[in-house]
Amino acid sequence: MLSFLLTALLLAAPAPRDDWRTPFEKGTGNTTATYAECLAYYQRLDAAYPEITMREAGPTDCGQPLHEVVVSLDGDAEPASVRGKNRRVVFIQNGIHPGEPEGIDACMALVRDYVQKKALRRQLENVTLVVVPVYNVDGMLSRNSTSRANQNGPAEYGFRGNARNLDLNRDYLKQDSRNARSFARLFSRWQPDVFVDTHTSDGADYQYTMTLIATQKDKLPPALSQYMQRSLLPALYGGMARRKTVMTPYVDFEGRTPDARGLVGFLETPRYATGYTTLFNTLGFITETHMLKAYAPRVQAQYDFLDLMVRTVHAQAGALAEARAAAAEQLQTQTTFPLAWRLDTTRAEKISFRGYEGTLKPSGVSGQPRLYYDRTKPYVRTINYYNTFRPAVSVTRPVAYLIPQAWGEVLDRLRLAGVQLQRLAQDTVLTAETYYIADYKTGPRPYEGHYVHTAVDLRTEQQPRPFRKGDFVAYLSQPAARYLVEALEPQATDSFFAWGFFDSILQQKEYFSDYVFEDIATELLRRDPALRTRLERLTAQNPVFAKSGAAQLDWVYRQSPYYEKSHLRYPVARWLGGRLPLE
Repeated sequence: MLSFLLTALLLAAPAPRDDWRTPFEKGTGNTTATYAECLAYYQRLDAAYPEITMREAGPTDCGQPLHEVVVSLDGDAEPASVRGKNRRVVFIQNGIHPGEPEGIDACMALVRDYVQKKALRRQLENVTLVVVPVYNVDGMLSRNSTSRANQNGPAEYGFRGNARNLDLNRDYLKQDSRNARSFARLFSRWQPDVFVDTHTSDGADYQYTMTLIATQKDKLPPALSQYMQRSLLPALYGGMARRKTVMTPYVDFEGRTPDARGLVGFLETPRYATGYTTLFNTLGFITETHMLKAYAPRVQAQYDFLDLMVRTVHAQAGALAEARAAAAEQLQTQTTFPLAWRLDTTRAEKISFRGYEGTLKPSGVSGQPRLYYDRTKPYVRTINYYNTFRPAVSVTRPVAYLIPQAWGEVLDRLRLAGVQLQRLAQDTVLTAETYYIADYKTGPRPYEGHYVHTAVDLRTEQQPRPFRKGDFVAYLSQPAARYLVEALEPQATDSFFAWGFFDSILQQKEYFSDYVFEDIATELLRRDPALRTRLERLTAQNPVFAKSGAAQLDWVYRQSPYYEKSHLRYPVARWLGGRLPLE
């Protein structure tokens, strides 16, 4: 197969009668398609080939629609029908950060080649390819040549932030953007086997053109993790090496240079693309081409990886289907769910790494020592790769979550994720496991439009609670079980509570006037000797508390029937079993 990169460089050659060269291939090797050019090219493919379907997939924040392109040999572009034919689905997303546009240009050529070249068409006999040409349409329309100061081309490109200045690769679970909500709906419809998000890396300098983030192995169900590690990843790394583009895991590290302490696995939580897709047992990959390599080889590396992914899924379709089916079965019997993870620094594998010597030299700005990678001193060294994570916080599986209908923003997001919801048929009082927020920390500065909560501490009690007709029930006996846990458990890293969706429960609505409540509190202590004893024990143990009349009065208030039970009470309850009055 003639490399499309070579085609791009042979600019003097006469164009064929039907010129299907992409905007990149027509350019200098250092240009990327504009949004209009990208859209027009796919529209032309859609008009010319019945195997290709291009359609709108929902709104984005800038007012332009999100698009999907489906490549299917028989023209079947309906997700349920495709799954019914036992085809594997590969879902590729480009342009989440439009200043990293290699995937945009590579996919245009890939889709063309998969309908025009017989050898590639065969790969689609049992695979349907779904492509989002540009996810961050907003950012791609903000074209410039300066915002990527660390990057070697292309000459112009898009901007990282979307129309609301959100980084869409932090928005998958919270879904502040219309882009993310459209993606969630599209992803839920397709339920892909494999998801690839194309990127360009920042960070250290090294010899590789391509690095790879794969779904963190310890976060996957055992069957899927074993398949990925034993079959899929070896095929991808080996195939890229045979194409003369040796890959390494994403270069994330602690220390001054990668070889100082070794690489660290990237723990993608559900705010990120592959962290979100993992919640549904989809194998996720982020391709990271290196910013300092020339643009044309970066586009070629993305093309080679995406082509190799489709070929590998075609060849391993049966094993992939079996692994996902086994993972679905494991999910239904899973009793404990991790909510947060920590790196195991005692476990490391050895990998060969191709880097450049990192040295210090005087800064031309300050005169102080600065880091410098010396490309005249390449090396190949064996270094540590730390990629084992252990659960730091876990929770047992409830039978269902009870969600009051008042929390519409949360319910909307559950629906977009494909969660199956039922409703209570009548007003009722249910005794359910209830959380109170005992403590938490909040970031001092906004992060992606939110003040994120961390280090959440809970108090749990079985409590009779009133629920109204129409309140929602989400049973965990469904494919979205893991998503439900990580979205609704307050201690989960990217839960709705962490992102501030339930902040109104953190504010007390009623209080007391101390000069009035003094008399009430005195009477409460007189009538309840046990309460008096608890107060005296606290004053004896805590000198600061003993000296504060206000603190003691507040403590009595919080133990009294006058204190509102809804303060700090997490509204979503855990149902542990029994019959519910459902519609």
